[in-house]
This record gives sequence, structure tokens and C-alpha cells, in this order.
Amino acid sequence: MLEQLKEMMKESGAHLEGHFLLTSGNHSSDYMQCALLLRFPRYAAFAGEALAEKIAKYSPDIIASPALGGLIIGHETAKALDVPFIFCERQDGAMTLRRFPFPEGKRVVVIEDVVTTGVSSGEVGAVLAAGGAEWVGTGAVIDRSGGKSSLPSAPESLWKVDFPLWKPGECPLCARGIPLVKPGSRPKIS
Repeated sequence: MLEQLKEMMKESGAHLEGHFLLTSGNHSSDYMQCALLLRFPRYAAFAGEALAEKIAKYSPDIIASPALGGLIIGHETAKALDVPFIFCERQDGAMTLRRFPFPEGKRVVVIEDVVTTGVSSGEVGAVLAAGGAEWVGTGAVIDRSGGKSSLPSAPESLWKVDFPLWKPGECPLCARGIPLVKPGSRPKIS
């Protein structure tokens, strides 16, 4: 399965190499742009089915994701498990559940495309738990947290990657003058 996923990431252009500013503020030479993978329905279905197999042990009643990155993979995972799918989105900077009733008393697994720090997935899990759901696990296509996410437990993932990360003042790519790019769902460099 991992080799198939790696090939799909390569074919879709989802594994980028260069000089990237991550949402965490760190810099990296590699970026996983899962939107490029998930734009192909066949690849999205493959990843959703594979994630569903990994999280089935949690017996989720519902799958939830952060918008925007988790929408496609969350839906595909829910489809493979034949359970409902909901998503949270930012409103005035805070993650909220706006379009759906709270899944009070339901077992929820949060699904994301890429976990780096775990902040977005953690915010979704916390919002749903505060509304009475039981946040039982987290899953992602890519786990690039290196075991250091802010999540209460390690996410289930299809591919654990450990690309180097640098603080801006320590980045060798900055020192070499390689232009910095901010890909992903929050493209503004501040």
C-alpha cells in the first residue's frame, strides 16, 4: 500500500521539493501537497479506503475534518466506512462546527490530509468533544509530525515522513538565498 501511495504522490505532483514555509512557521525542503493527490477521484478513493482500514478499530460513528485540507479525504474515509461526515471551519480565527448538528454521544475520528503540528485536527477534536462527542482517534494521509504533534495520541497514517524542519533563523535554504514559498491552505507569508 505504501509503495502505491508514494507512486500516486509522485504521479500527481503532490510531493514538492524546494524551500517551504509551513503553517507551523518552520521551514522545510519538502512539502506534501495532498490536494494535488486528492484531486484525482481514484487516488482519493484509494487513500480513503486505506485510512478507513486503519481507523476501523476505533469503531467511529462519524468522521470529522478541518476545512479545507481534510474535506476530500475525510469524506472518502467516511464513505469507505459508510458513516456520516462533517467538517469544522474557521470563523473569526476559531475552529467551529457551523453547518451540522453536534454529534453528541457519538464516537468521532478526525481525519486530515497532513498532520505536522496537529493543531487543526486537535482544534476539531476539542470542539466536538466540548459539544459532547467522544474523540476516539485521528488519522491522516501523511504524518510528518515526527511523533511531536500536539494530539493526545499519535495519528494513524498511511505514510510517516520525517523531512528536516528548521526555525527561520537556522534554515540553510534561507542562508543559500533559495526563495521561500508558502503553499497550502494558508498561503500568506507574514
